[in-house]
Amino acid sequence: MRTRQRWTPADDAVLRDRYPTETAGVVAEALGRPLKAIYVRASALGLRKAPGVIAEVARERTAQPGHGSEATRFKPGQQGWNTGIRGVTGLHEKSRQHWFRSGKLNGKAAQQVLPVGSYRMSADGYLERKFSEASGSPSKRWTGVHRLVWMEANGPIPDGYVVAFRPGRFTTDVEKITLDALELVSRVDLMRRNSVHTVYGPEVARLVQLRGAITRQINRKSKDQP
Repeated sequence: MRTRQRWTPADDAVLRDRYPTETAGVVAEALGRPLKAIYVRASALGLRKAPGVIAEVARERTAQPGHGSEATRFKPGQQGWNTGIRGVTGLHEKSRQHWFRSGKLNGKAAQQVLPVGSYRMSADGYLERKFSEASGSPSKRWTGVHRLVWMEANGPIPDGYVVAFRPGRFTTDVEKITLDALELVSRVDLMRRNSVHTVYGPEVARLVQLRGAITRQINRKSKDQP
């Protein structure tokens, strides 16, 4: 078995001096060590190649006769293997049949582009209707059916207010989303209505607060640990 060769302070000094500006292979030969050992030790010492050295080494390597990339380069006047072959370059009639036309969408995108008047469910569980083909954010094309029903009867929603379902009237059935099931409330009132105190009562609300406090303490302790 080969005995592991330990790194001495002198070896490290040579590595620090030569590794940034010379190839790892040259340094490995100078130190009489495997190439892998050079990379591992350089990483342990935090050594990096000097700016531009890697690019320069790559240029020298590709300029050497017989380099792999040289054998596959196009020579002046050389033609590609498919020059003049119909069908391979997309000129065949059968190939033209499958070209995408201007404004045409591929399969998945075509399924996602629904016509105005289509319905979908939002991430929050509300029924939405497409009202426009405008580009940009989906909010410019889709909005809640409950909002549309209220605006059709009352006009634009005032700033700072939202259209909400009356208690116990929430639904995703388009036939049941009627004006009498909706009301205009301020964002402050909606926040209070949906707060943990209102939804769950004082006992559960207190438990939620305690859980949050415990979680914060655990996170703080975890950050303090080395």
